[in-house]
Amino acid sequence: MTKHIFVTGGVVSSLGKGLTSASMAMLLEQRGLRIRMQKLDPYINVDPGTMSPYQHGEVYVLDDGSETDLDLGHYERFTTGKLTRDSNYTTGQIYLSVIEKERQGRFLGKTVQVIPHITNEIKSVIRKLGGDDVDVVITEIGGTVGDIESLPFLEAIRQFAQDIGRENCLFMHLTLVPYLKAADELKTKPTQHSVGQLREIGIQPDILVCRSERSISREDREKIALFCNVPLNAVIEEKDKDFSIYEVPLSLVDNELDELVIKKLGLSATTLDIQPWHDLLHRLRNPRHEVSIAVVGKYAEHRDAYKSIYEAIDHAGMHGHTQVRVGRIQSSDIEREGAERLLGGYDGILVPGGFGERGIEGKIQAVRYARERGIPFFGICLGMQCAVIDYGRYVMELENAHSTEFDKDTPFPVICLMDEQRNVVEMGGTMRLGTQPTAMQEGSRAANAYQSTSIDERHRHRYEFNNDYRQRFEEAGMQFSGTSPDGKLVEIVELPNHPWFVAVQFHPEFKSKPLTAHPLFTGFVEATVVRQKNRVANTKGT
Repeated sequence: MTKHIFVTGGVVSSLGKGLTSASMAMLLEQRGLRIRMQKLDPYINVDPGTMSPYQHGEVYVLDDGSETDLDLGHYERFTTGKLTRDSNYTTGQIYLSVIEKERQGRFLGKTVQVIPHITNEIKSVIRKLGGDDVDVVITEIGGTVGDIESLPFLEAIRQFAQDIGRENCLFMHLTLVPYLKAADELKTKPTQHSVGQLREIGIQPDILVCRSERSISREDREKIALFCNVPLNAVIEEKDKDFSIYEVPLSLVDNELDELVIKKLGLSATTLDIQPWHDLLHRLRNPRHEVSIAVVGKYAEHRDAYKSIYEAIDHAGMHGHTQVRVGRIQSSDIEREGAERLLGGYDGILVPGGFGERGIEGKIQAVRYARERGIPFFGICLGMQCAVIDYGRYVMELENAHSTEFDKDTPFPVICLMDEQRNVVEMGGTMRLGTQPTAMQEGSRAANAYQSTSIDERHRHRYEFNNDYRQRFEEAGMQFSGTSPDGKLVEIVELPNHPWFVAVQFHPEFKSKPLTAHPLFTGFVEATVVRQKNRVANTKGT
């Protein structure tokens, strides 16, 4: 029978439930167990696709085109379990499904209520992930215990444990043990209150993972165990990691979390082999090179808006024994202060995706700066479109060339709306989404990086390169090294005579993992290392 682990959070938000859940899943996978993961979010939006990056961070896209919570990025980076549309549900989706059933008369005239109709719907989406091909389903409950929005989900998992038998279910609660400087001590009371709220709902945690900026003494752990009614060995310390988030799994191993979970659920598992993770961190701690990369974005001040980008850069750095220092540059600042002032000194420039007109000219200036000075450049989604606009304007002299997304009256619409998007009214879930194939030219920089001429990558966009201009761009020196298999859609553009100038319409960052860095990111970082070495050599020569 499939076992279920439910992960909840208390005291404050942003404690790292997603990262902890993913780390635990990775450890269980390393012990031979088949894992599936799921995030249940309490907000009423049907999905995060239309939410502002400032409020929600990045929208993570799955192979099947689902627009999901960024925590699913952690799940995929740490584990191999396949994520699908059933891996992320929101309050909006749950209520929408129940209301649609009510409109269809499927409740036979009954009064539709939170209990049992909403909770039954929640239980049904949890049950979907179980089956003969999975040993453990890990379900993370978004939000914080005490939030009114989370109550239906907490009630549902309480019921679910009763339905499948308490021996088949484990509750893990992530909480905060804050340090008070004035008293020079850690405080356990917030954790006690948080667990108390859970117990009022009818949920007794089996394991407490206690986040803290300082080590928790045995005395404090004993107090937490006593007042929260959990065994001492089930009070797990998770101290803040100053070095890297990829230390978290090793910290959990040190606290024997994987062994505790396996024993509590009666699972049969193999011996843990965590050596590849130790090797990864060794490379991170002992770099051979150091480079700097500017990420020029519209939401640069909000780190989670480009979460997967930053992680993919780190993966490439670890792969190449390179410490990468990332500068987060606001594209609108470039418009005011100029590219030379803000981008001078960087070894590479990456322009990521985004929506809306604000900051577009700053992105285009960043592309031009990298192109004209031979600085390694990597453009992603809107970054690719900005690369095309820059080339059209300043190489081909197509004055005011632009995307019709930002200038409907541009005389040279080098980027335009996809044909199938012209009559779209609803914004959520209607873009070109999910995994699509790309065919690449043999010998191109992209094909050499992938070591293949056929790949599949994830998309999230409405606008495309305008094929009316393709021949003119090719004659001017731009290489369209990747297209859809039928040749109709441009997927990758390159400048062959540039040290590294590659821009893609898709989102390669979504497929990068710590132990298997994405080939385009590794190629980009390698190019920055070459540039940095050349700069040092030139400096010594003078």
